[in-house]
Formats: sequence, structure tokens, C-alpha cells
Amino acid sequence: MRLELVTRQQQQWLEGPADEPLLQQLSDVIGLLEASAEHHTNSVLLHAENLTASFFDLKGGEAGEILQKCRNYGIQLAVIAEPGSAGTRADEMIREENRGRHFGVFSDRAQAEAWLLSLEQTRKAQR
Repeated sequence: MRLELVTRQQQQWLEGPADEPLLQQLSDVIGLLEASAEHHTNSVLLHAENLTASFFDLKGGEAGEILQKCRNYGIQLAVIAEPGSAGTRADEMIREENRGRHFGVFSDRAQAEAWLLSLEQTRKAQR
């Protein structure tokens, strides 16, 4: 699994390559979790193209399973995706998930990075 370790403001996260498939099937999320553990980070930034083909099709349940695995292992997942590209039901799920601290969908990299950085600031303040 090709992921890049990114460092900004003394925080690190893994990032998937833009415009490339990364999670081609549901079981590929295990590689993402392993890479996070290997690099001692609990933050991941992916592009919509990195996700399974049916991630935003909620009927298949892939989004739910991937997000649950990330929650179980304490991974915060930021995804860069075009606004409105997910479909009505997925947009509802995204709005709900964006309220939490485990998953967020953002229209650009700057927003996704700001969210990841804010999570780290919150963690530090709680220590």
C-alpha cells in the first residue's frame, strides 16, 4: 500500500496518492490500519479516488465497515472529495459524520489538513 507520511506543524499523518486507487476492496482497510500503527500516527488523509469504488454507495455498506474499523482503532480519516459528488444519501451521512471527530469529508486539501491539525490540538489540550 503506497502511503506518504506527511508532517505539518509537528503533527504527522498518512496520505494516499491523489488520483490512484488505494482501497480496492473492503479488506484493504487492514493495510491502512497497519500502516498507521507502523508510522505511529492515528490520522489519515485520503482522496476520493483512494476509496473503494462503492464507498459512497451506502447500499453496499462499505463506508460503514471502513469507518467502523477506523473508529475501533482510533483512526481519524479525512477525505478530499468534490462537494455533492457522493449522492444524496451519502451526503446525509457525510454531514452527520462531519460533526464528529473520526471522519470528515472536505472539498480541498487545506480544509482537510486544518481539520487534522485541529484534532491534534484538541488531543494536546485534553492531556
